[in-house]
Amino acid sequence: MSPEQIALVKSSFEQVRPIAQQAAELFYDRLFELDPELKPLFKRDIKEQARMLMSVLSVAVASLDRIDTLLPTLHDMGARHAGYGVKEEHYATVGQALLWTLGYGLGGAFTPAVKEAWTVAYSALAGAMMYGARRAEPMKQAA
Repeated sequence: MSPEQIALVKSSFEQVRPIAQQAAELFYDRLFELDPELKPLFKRDIKEQARMLMSVLSVAVASLDRIDTLLPTLHDMGARHAGYGVKEEHYATVGQALLWTLGYGLGGAFTPAVKEAWTVAYSALAGAMMYGARRAEPMKQAA
């Protein structure tokens, strides 16, 4: 990610922060609308899940300019998510729901440049999680 893209993600996330819980709940509504088969993967209360999502996003956004420090955590998260039944194709749906939610929440501030920055950021984060899931798979099969 370029420094400009990182700055756009960070500044736009600050605009979402005041409505974080509502945005996260909208995200899950949209996610389950896009793919209702994902709903059973979420065992927690959706309000708690929404709080966790925003907490994880907050750390990820804050770490974008030093993403290498976040990679081990993302790899572990990917492995855990695979254990919950998350498949690689689900990451695309999550990305669609995230971009939709940001567009809805930010309105006119969700410019093409902001959308591109979030697309790049999400791709990097999701890619690291998918790598962790793929890396964990041989270990799971060996056990």
